Amino acid sequence: MITFPAARHRRFSRSRAPRSAARGVGLIEVLIAVLVMAIGLLGIAAMQATALRNSQSSLERSQAVIQSYGILDAMRANLDVARAGTYNTADFVCDPPAAPGSLVAADQARWLASIEESMGEDACGRIQCDVIAGSQSRNCTITVRWDDTRGTEGAEEQQIQTVTRL
Repeated sequence: MITFPAARHRRFSRSRAPRSAARGVGLIEVLIAVLVMAIGLLGIAAMQATALRNSQSSLERSQAVIQSYGILDAMRANLDVARAGTYNTADFVCDPPAAPGSLVAADQARWLASIEESMGEDACGRIQCDVIAGSQSRNCTITVRWDDTRGTEGAEEQQIQTVTRL
């Protein structure tokens, strides 16, 4: 028979809190976990909203560049008339002409209608070509302006300028 020392047989008494004092600890831990998760989910929702807003603004900027190149391609197809300055607009034009009478007016009407369709009714465009001294080519600046309140918190009016030589 094996005998154990007396110290091993002794029962160690553990002091336990009364059952009523330990009852709410699990509930408090669950409430704190729910609070932490709620704050995390709100952060994720805010990041998603910001990403969506920035994505919309990026799309509009890309559309502005595409529209600029669209009118430049039309001007290059009608190069002699474009170099004569016929495509120039005095200021920003927002509404396409109702009945274009010439090829230049038709190109501008299609361009402005395309700008409005892809970027909203407030979008406008301007074409300015300058003469380079001693050369047949011209420097042309195409400017597209639009309302970007959804994409840039507060900065409403945005514009993109594309400068090229015809």
